[in-house]
Amino acid sequence: MNRETLAQSRVLKVMAKKITRKALEMLRKLADGGVGDDEEEENAEKKEEDEKKEHSTEKYDKFWENFGKSIKLGLIDDRANKSKLAKLLRFKTSKGGDDKWVSLEQYVERMKEDQKNIYYITGESVESVKASPFLEKLAKADMEVIYMTEPLDEYVVQSLTEFDGNTLMSVTKDGFKLGDENKDYEKKLKEKYEVFTTWLKKVYGDKVEKVVVSKRLAESPCILVTGQYGWSANMERIMKAQTFGDGKKNILQSKKTMEINPQHPMVRALQVKSEENPEDVNLADLADLLYDAALVQSGFAVPDATVFAKRIHRIISNGVGVDPSAGLLPEDSFPESESSESSSSSTSGDGEEDVKIDL
Repeated sequence: MNRETLAQSRVLKVMAKKITRKALEMLRKLADGGVGDDEEEENAEKKEEDEKKEHSTEKYDKFWENFGKSIKLGLIDDRANKSKLAKLLRFKTSKGGDDKWVSLEQYVERMKEDQKNIYYITGESVESVKASPFLEKLAKADMEVIYMTEPLDEYVVQSLTEFDGNTLMSVTKDGFKLGDENKDYEKKLKEKYEVFTTWLKKVYGDKVEKVVVSKRLAESPCILVTGQYGWSANMERIMKAQTFGDGKKNILQSKKTMEINPQHPMVRALQVKSEENPEDVNLADLADLLYDAALVQSGFAVPDATVFAKRIHRIISNGVGVDPSAGLLPEDSFPESESSESSSSSTSGDGEEDVKIDL
């Protein structure tokens, strides 16, 4: 019997489904604090429900740390068992602590009454996403955020768009909603900053798709968010790291939106000055530097390090009262150092150095 015949065998397909179902049942019991051994299962059935819930899940946590990627791959490939595999997923969260894994079911149980979305953030590491400005408003509202720090997570969220009737929402993408929106207040802010956002868009040109007033910032002056259906900053980083990838030519490359914090004093000061003198080159430099800072803080790479460095140098020159276009100082403008004077005085007239020997 050849391989093609075996692949089309109805008996083997039924066996594969039953084996998969049995494996998922065992994993589910292990995740719930149960055990996989038959004798122990019989004993566990005699215990009360409350005791089962209090049973430690350390065994499944160890399993997840070693084989979690296989569960994620299964969720991406096996659509028929996606809902079962979703319940086996584990993540670190903003409320779970550094040493605890949290399931999506536990997250949903802890959701606030008015919360409609499951918030998540993707990034390179737990440390980097913890310090992300995207979490400022959510932290202030005491809402839990899932940390997705593995490259595979970017593909997981493309396959798993909702769980238990709750939409998974990225906090780094456009379309973010917190649930406490005041449309009248947002309209007034938009009108107040319309001239400023138009000026910023003119300065940035094609680097950003638009400039808007932010709903998610509490402390930072600005951030850069990506389109809802495009790459996140983390995904862009992953694709650029591919050996044969060309992230620059991909149609899903991030279209960035600059979001400004209307309550930040730096933003308000720049707004006033830009309205007073919109053609000021130094103000444009400051706006570009603000963009570069937002680029790095939002997880993107600076596209041209040379241009970035020159902009920093110009701003430092202005800060210390030096003309940025001034050339280098002549060599004779520097006084001779004491070391050079002492070395010249210690040299004898015939060019030989005097040597002093201590006995």
